[in-house]
Amino acid sequence: MKIIIENHIPFIHGIFDAVADVVYLPSDQITAEVMKDADALITRTRTRCNEALLTGSKCRFIATATIGTDHIDLDYCHKAGITVVSAPGCNAPAVAQYVLTSIYHTVGDFCGHCLGVVGVGHVGSIVARWAEGLGMKVLRNDPIREENEGGDEFVSLAQIAGQCDIITFHTPHTLTGKYPTHHLADGKFFNSLIRKPVVINSARGPIVDTPMLIEALKEGKVSKTIIDCWEGEPSISTELLSMASIATPHIAGYSYEGKVRATIAVAEALAKHFSLNVRLTTEKPADAPDTVTLQELLSSYNPQVDTDNLKRNPEKFETLRNEYDFRHEPKV
Repeated sequence: MKIIIENHIPFIHGIFDAVADVVYLPSDQITAEVMKDADALITRTRTRCNEALLTGSKCRFIATATIGTDHIDLDYCHKAGITVVSAPGCNAPAVAQYVLTSIYHTVGDFCGHCLGVVGVGHVGSIVARWAEGLGMKVLRNDPIREENEGGDEFVSLAQIAGQCDIITFHTPHTLTGKYPTHHLADGKFFNSLIRKPVVINSARGPIVDTPMLIEALKEGKVSKTIIDCWEGEPSISTELLSMASIATPHIAGYSYEGKVRATIAVAEALAKHFSLNVRLTTEKPADAPDTVTLQELLSSYNPQVDTDNLKRNPEKFETLRNEYDFRHEPKV
């Protein structure tokens, strides 16, 4: 069998080489011609897995070493009989690390601030739990979970807009369904803000309407912003870049441990799907701890370094991302 693997996926080289014909390629070289005789694809977010790429291909399995699948046409894959797997939760501790260290570097402390967490899945739940342990009041917004679970744990987006000093987004990017998230933070949202909050996007770029965020910053409706995920990546808004307090090249989840978890998840899924006997070369890291201390958090990461690199070299967005020196998650 033949497997196409995006060459920037860490820790995956060699896992399948003894049991399959493996071709490692950069994302821009994974084309329809390449995919014609491929049985499987392991990729990241830059490869658009859709009819244009896959029509006429014998591919029946796609794994993305990421938590999101918005780069994959799931409807097309389902109709074409292509199994799709992702790695949900793999980088959740790393994103929580990024969000909370970025908050500290932006506002100076945690106590006395109200944090609004929009989207309380794998990532948002850790952000909320760690933030409460560090002394923040946390409001949670997740209409899907609220609808499915009930209870009084969740609040409306309007309550988040009215009561929070810091608002962080952790939803997938969706265009359809009952609760689409495309431009969830739009002009109407920014106009409803009361406390001139810090706004954070480390989820997906299009969740935030970039021109509306820039206008909100200029008008003082948003005091500061922390951006890791950008609309139009890698061609990001240089105006928003110049205004952002923390600005990074989509690396919030780029921890050593997170990358190991993702690679193990997709490798195990592919091996199981095709009944391949492979040996993993790394052990799965521990799950996120219940809490972290301020010292553990701040000693593990300084987002200002990555911010300085991107602000100096915005044209190198993709290079900074692909050649990122994976940090370690907080040690507890």
